[in-house]
Amino acid sequence: MKLENWHPEASAPQLAPLFTSPQTDYLRFVGGDSDQLRAFLAPYDCPLVPLADGLAFALPKATWEPFAARVRRRFTTDGDLLNSLAAREAERTVWWQAGRFRYNLNRQPLVYGILNVTPDSFYDGGRFNQEEAMAAQVKAMVEAGADIIEPGGQTTKPGGFVEVDPAEEWARIAPAIALLKRDYPQVAIAVDTYKLPVMERALAAGVDIINDVNGFETAAKRQLLATYPTVGLVTMHSSRGHEYQNLTAGMRDFFTRNLAELAAAGIARERICLDQGIGYAKVADGDQDLAMMNNLGQLTDFKRPVMVAISRKGFGKRLFGLAKEDRLGVTLVAETAMMLAGGRVLRVHDVRETRQLVDLVDRIRQAYWTTD
Repeated sequence: MKLENWHPEASAPQLAPLFTSPQTDYLRFVGGDSDQLRAFLAPYDCPLVPLADGLAFALPKATWEPFAARVRRRFTTDGDLLNSLAAREAERTVWWQAGRFRYNLNRQPLVYGILNVTPDSFYDGGRFNQEEAMAAQVKAMVEAGADIIEPGGQTTKPGGFVEVDPAEEWARIAPAIALLKRDYPQVAIAVDTYKLPVMERALAAGVDIINDVNGFETAAKRQLLATYPTVGLVTMHSSRGHEYQNLTAGMRDFFTRNLAELAAAGIARERICLDQGIGYAKVADGDQDLAMMNNLGQLTDFKRPVMVAISRKGFGKRLFGLAKEDRLGVTLVAETAMMLAGGRVLRVHDVRETRQLVDLVDRIRQAYWTTD
C-alpha cells in the first residue's frame, strides 16, 4: 500500500470544485483493504472518495501529526506505506531557517515577542527604553514562552513617525541584543529595522532574523543578507503608497516578485517569512486591513511561513472604540482566526496569553478520539 497526493481534477473532475481549501491535504491510499481504510479514517471526520485503485480523502493540515503517528503505529510492517508517508511529510513541511534555529512550522506556530525600546511606539513606547525595565520585560517574555524576541528601535506606526538616525537606533537596541545573547541563548533574536547600517551592525552582532517593513527593497540590503547564509528574513508587503483594485492578486504579485528578487540575490527561500503588512494600508486600520486578515489563507501556497502581525492594532479602536490598553481580547480573537487560516508566526506584545492561545488551539485542532 502507498500514500500518494490526490489530484481531484484528474481522477474526479466533477468533484474537483469541492476540494480547493488551502488548509487541506488531498491524499489517497493506493491499494489496501477499502473497509479497513474507511474504519481507519473514520475518526478524522474527513470526506472520502472511493477510487478504482484505492481511497481518496481530504485531511485538514492540522491533522497531519496525529494521523501520521497513527499510520506508523497501525501499519508497522508495510514498508511501502511508511516510505510514502515519509515522502508526503517531507513535501508538506514548511521550514524556516532563522540563524541558529531551524523551525518546523507544521509542528507548532511560533510566538514572536515584540520588545519596543523606543519612546514613541504606538502601544508600549517609553515603557522599556530604560535598561532595567527592558531586562525585566525580556525575562518575563522568556518565562512566558517566547520563541523569538525582537528589539525595535525605530517606530513605523501609522499616522507618521519621527525617523531617528541609524546610530541612535542601534544605541537603543544594542543592550537588548547583548542581554539576549548572554542570558537567553534558547531564544532567537530578531531585529526590526529598515535601515541598512542598522542591519549591518545587527548581523555582525549575531542576530538570527532581520525584519524589514520595506521588504528588502534595495540591492544593497539583499546583497548584505546573502552574505549571512543562515539568517532569517521577514519581508513585508506595504500598500501605504498605493491602492489596489484586487487586493489578493496585488499581494500575490508583490510576494512573487519579492521572493524572486531575494532568490536572485542568493538568499535561500527557506530563510524567508512573509508579512502581509496589516496596518500599512493606504488607509490604516480600515477595511483593507480586515481583508488582509481574511485573505491570509491565499498566501500559504508560497510554502513560506506567514506572519500574524496585528497585536493591539487600530482595528480594535475602529470597530469597538477600544483604547490600545483594552485591545488584548480582540487581538486574540483575530489572531486565532488567522492562525486557523494558516498563520504560523504570531508577532505579539502579550506573550503569555498568545502562548496559551497557540497551545490550546493546536491541541484542539489535533484532537481526535481513537482507541489505538
